[in-house]
Amino acid sequence: MPERLTLDTLLTRGRAADSTVAWRDGARLDYAALLRGCTDWHAAFAAEPGPTVALYFNDSFDFACALLGAWHAGKTVVLPADAQPGTLARLRDEVDRFAGDLPADCLPLTPLSGAATPDWQPLDPDFSALVIHTSGSTGVPAAIGKCLRQMMAEVGTLAACWDGLLGEAPVFATVSHQHIYGLLFRILWPLTSGRPFIAARHAYPEDIVAALAGQPAVLVASPAHLKRLPSGLDWATATRGLRAVFSSGGPLPDDAVPVCRELLGQAPIEVYGSSETGGIAWRQRERDDATGWLPFPAVTLRYEDTLWVRSPNLPDDDWFRSADHARPHGDGFLLLGRQDRIVKIEEKRVSLTAMEQRLLASGLLDEVRVLPLDGARQRLGVAAVPSAAGRAALVADGRGAFGRRLRQWLACDVEASVLPRHWRYGWALPADSQGKITQAALTRWFDPRRPDVCLLAREAQSVRLWLRAGAGLPYFDGHFPGRPILPGIAQIEWAIRFGRELFPLPATVQRLEVLKFQQVIVPDSVLTLTLDFDAARGSLTFAFDSDAGRHAGGRILFGETA
Repeated sequence: MPERLTLDTLLTRGRAADSTVAWRDGARLDYAALLRGCTDWHAAFAAEPGPTVALYFNDSFDFACALLGAWHAGKTVVLPADAQPGTLARLRDEVDRFAGDLPADCLPLTPLSGAATPDWQPLDPDFSALVIHTSGSTGVPAAIGKCLRQMMAEVGTLAACWDGLLGEAPVFATVSHQHIYGLLFRILWPLTSGRPFIAARHAYPEDIVAALAGQPAVLVASPAHLKRLPSGLDWATATRGLRAVFSSGGPLPDDAVPVCRELLGQAPIEVYGSSETGGIAWRQRERDDATGWLPFPAVTLRYEDTLWVRSPNLPDDDWFRSADHARPHGDGFLLLGRQDRIVKIEEKRVSLTAMEQRLLASGLLDEVRVLPLDGARQRLGVAAVPSAAGRAALVADGRGAFGRRLRQWLACDVEASVLPRHWRYGWALPADSQGKITQAALTRWFDPRRPDVCLLAREAQSVRLWLRAGAGLPYFDGHFPGRPILPGIAQIEWAIRFGRELFPLPATVQRLEVLKFQQVIVPDSVLTLTLDFDAARGSLTFAFDSDAGRHAGGRILFGETA
């Protein structure tokens, strides 16, 4: 096992030039390549005024070079969770420059190739190194600053707990380094422990199986990925050398743990914490009754109305009050749910968690989130993933009748005045690359332009959706008076919207090809939308069909920049 370094001396103490840092498409990237990348980015950032820079990269090795180059140039790095226009617009007043795989209107900085190697100096542990954002589970994401010392403490804890187990096995990940979990587990911990990481993210189970291929490996994943492992893949061969699986971002559902043990050959190591606190505790459920969490070394807890935390991962030695209820259990504790899942509707206190559990008991839903929606009067909305029985009922009866059926089920336990008024359905709750289900993403399901939709079939690069173009959709207003039809631009918008939800499409639409509109779509039409994604070309082919035949089809070309 290589010597463990610390983040502040990673470039000053260094490693052998030919030691492996990362792998990209089967090619080895060594420490000399890391130093060259850090040097070129350091030169670019050092030439820029202003103390902050936002970094967004698809490739983890390129990101690591830019991150270390920025830190050694004295820049505080801001991590946008994604490159969506709204996210970048919010950051324009917070940062001085952007860098990475971003649209041209961000004027992203580029590295200065051939720059002279600087005299690397140790970083100040109290340096304000990073700004991350909460997942937005309760509203607009809030910025959280972290000094280098906090991240050094967290990486040191991970190394002390698991370096002996993992050895030099390469790190594969389904999660993005743009979030604190991915940043720590996928890049910073491997860099300091001398463990190579894979530069590309593996977003699909098929990608994971092909990439692991039985070799020694560490898998950094999220509950959103681990709870949907398909049994039809050759997991036994793929995971033959798997040293450990990590999961964070929320508790892994109880029913997913036995599936992971069967397919992956082990239970994931689950890590509990938050953006504010860093890691608090961990567990590995090799038995179904192993539900307790064990605090990390140097983490102190107390149990009052909620869980209180004191930790070197926090900015100071003060106690931090979490939003989670907990009680002691053995050497650790049990989590009992979040305090902030209580809302007031019509002056009545409503437990969103209890309502979700009641809906799941109907047998018609596999996943569900109940959330308060803004408006003149606060009301509840339900975003849900129907079960097989639920999908059949939704397709047969429509959204209105299906929602009434679920409301009647809830009415046995919930007062009529607080019953949810708005219902939306999809194939998976909208999770980010860390598996976080955010309030903002859920709220987008309630966009009035979103049609009723249900997943009929899915393969790696192809899906088939059932859609109902309800008469109440705003697209039909004024188009045309007396004989409304669905505009072609709406059909293209739906193809792009659902393509982005289902596939890792590049950031920018570049052009449309072979576009044909063959039959009009009238209100309340029931349609099948077929989407095929060609990752190599960055193309999404779409087709709208019904019992009447083909309505429209075409191909949309995407790229990273305009």
